[in-house]
Amino acid sequence: MARPTSFGRDTGLQLRMTLTMFLLGLLYVGFVVVMIAVGVNALLIVLIAGGLAAFQLFGSDNLALRAMGAREVEPHEAPEFHAMIERLCIQADLPKPKVAIANTRMPNAFAIGRSPKNATVCATTGIMDLLTPAELEGVMAHELTHVQNRDVLVMTLASFFATIAAYIMQFGLFFGGGHSSDDDDGPSVLALIAVSFFVYVISFVLMQALSRYREFSADRGAAMITGRPSALASALVKISGGMERIPAKDLRAQGELAAFYIFPPGAGKKLGSLFSTHPSMEQRIAALQRLEGQLQGTVA
Repeated sequence: MARPTSFGRDTGLQLRMTLTMFLLGLLYVGFVVVMIAVGVNALLIVLIAGGLAAFQLFGSDNLALRAMGAREVEPHEAPEFHAMIERLCIQADLPKPKVAIANTRMPNAFAIGRSPKNATVCATTGIMDLLTPAELEGVMAHELTHVQNRDVLVMTLASFFATIAAYIMQFGLFFGGGHSSDDDDGPSVLALIAVSFFVYVISFVLMQALSRYREFSADRGAAMITGRPSALASALVKISGGMERIPAKDLRAQGELAAFYIFPPGAGKKLGSLFSTHPSMEQRIAALQRLEGQLQGTVA
């Protein structure tokens, strides 16, 4: 079966990422204008937002690894896993990222990092025990596609915007909740809470829509790197089944990282809604089957 050695960039994903960041930028310019209009100090806004953005951009990697209980492993600690990542990186024309393993029964994997030169790919012991080498290769090729597309950086920034709006909304409710109806500051606080809620909802919807598309893109990239879409499809089925055996409390504990996993914890099959981070497993498998047919020459 002939296949390309390099899958290249997904133009559709790049356009969607650019549009998402542009719309979020416009949204937050308007948000800042409203905050200034209701009397919030502009310099304070810049300092707090800038500091939190820098922290999320440069510190989110370590936070995500700690949240998963993952640690970076050297080649002598996981020689077969390292060899697999190195081989996939050669096929994808990528610098080799840091490699981490999380000691948990939950079968999953994710990629983090603001650029291909500052990336980490992580697999859980649960997924390494569950999948065959070919299936695990498909999963890790999926994660490397996220690195290649730089969509992790965009998702990190997009989630930061939504987080800021949520914090402002919470602070407004906490500090503004004691205002009486005749207090002059009351309407301003209420306006700020209302605008924060609107900004949060729009940011969240934009982020989820981008997240779903980037998963399709990463599935396609993995299939092109390995030449075996069916292996990734098989892996998704096994991961879904493995998730059903994990206690619900353990799945909920990983909910904040759901958008970054190859399969969101506790997702089940109800992933077709506006608020899901991933396409449904059925949609992903159907797309992989079509790609398998194209690579085999049985589908135009």
